[in-house]
Amino acid sequence: MNIDKDPKLHAFFQSLKEKDEHLVVPPFPEKEKKDLRNWWIPVGIAATLLLGAYILREKEPNLTGPEVLIITLEEGPNQELQFHIQETTEMDIWESPTASLLTEF
Repeated sequence: MNIDKDPKLHAFFQSLKEKDEHLVVPPFPEKEKKDLRNWWIPVGIAATLLLGAYILREKEPNLTGPEVLIITLEEGPNQELQFHIQETTEMDIWESPTASLLTEF
């Protein structure tokens, strides 16, 4: 259906065009300029976060030291008890604390 052939449609859209010509369009508000003195606030926050992350980061574990300390109590001459401390990087042999009950009794 063509608008030019239907006088009712043509009159309807013509009236809409006339109403649009009398509309007052408000001006677009301009963006306010930001104060450049406040640039240091986000910079300070970012610096604080970076400094906190640097200070609070986890330290790497010291891998050069011994990982296992083996402390044994042995009976020496004259029934003296002596402590023996061994440092190793891995635990090769594990003996339960009650293993002596099997061998002594």
